[in-house]
Amino acid sequence: MDRLYLRSISLSEPLQEDSYLNDIPAIRFLETNDLEFKKPVTIFIGENGSGKSTLIEGIAVAMGFNPEGGTKNFAFSTEDSHSKLHSYLNTARQSHPRDGFFLRAESFYNVASYIDQSDREPSFGNKLIDSYGGVSLHQQSHGESFLALVKNRFSGNGLYILDEPEAALSPARLMQLLCLIHELIEENSQFIIATHSPILMSYPDACIYELNEQGISETTYRETEHYRITKDFIDKPEIMYRHLFDD
Repeated sequence: MDRLYLRSISLSEPLQEDSYLNDIPAIRFLETNDLEFKKPVTIFIGENGSGKSTLIEGIAVAMGFNPEGGTKNFAFSTEDSHSKLHSYLNTARQSHPRDGFFLRAESFYNVASYIDQSDREPSFGNKLIDSYGGVSLHQQSHGESFLALVKNRFSGNGLYILDEPEAALSPARLMQLLCLIHELIEENSQFIIATHSPILMSYPDACIYELNEQGISETTYRETEHYRITKDFIDKPEIMYRHLFDD
C-alpha cells in the first residue's frame, strides 16, 4: 500500500479538568505523544474500560463519520451519548479515501433501521439497501448482516473503522472477515479495529496497540494476553478449570 489515509493522531489541547476523559490513561497518553498509524491494519486491544471504544469513536467522529456508525452521509442520532474526544483530536491525513464506514457493534441495529427508514422515503434514485446486498439487514442474522455490509458496501480505496466486529461472528465467520479485510487492503484500504478477538488480532503484519494503565504501547500478537490466555485454555482446559473453580 503506497499511502495511509490517516497517519497519526494527537490531542490539540489539554483536556478539561472536569472531563471524565482524564480518567482514561490511554487518552491522557495522547496529550504528550502522537499515535502513529504505520500499517494498513491497526488494532486496539485492552481490558474492558481501557478506552478502546472511546478512542475509536473519537477517531471516527474526527474523520467525519456519524457517532453511531455508518458512512459520512449518515445523519441520524438516537441518543447523544458520544464523548467530546473528537473535538480535541488532531488528525494527520495523507490523502482522502474514496470510501469509508464506521461499524460499531453496539449501534448496528440503529444503522440497519436508518437504511430501512431512508428507503421508505420517496426517492427517484436507487434504494440505499441496494448498496448493502439488496436485503434488509434486519432480515438477516446479526452475523450475516455484518458480513453482508463488508462484502457489499465496502468498495475499497477506503478508511474502515470497526468497533468490536467480532460480537456477532462465529470463529469461522471471523476467518471469513479476515479474508474480506485482506482483499480490501489489496484494494488500497486502511482498517482501524478495536477488538477482543485473538483471530482478528492475528492479521499478518498488523500494528497492535494495547491500551492499559500506562497509556498505549505497541505489542505483538503472541505477546498479547488475549493470545496467551486463549491458548492456555484451549491447550489445557482442565488445568484452567482447577485454577478458576478451586480459587
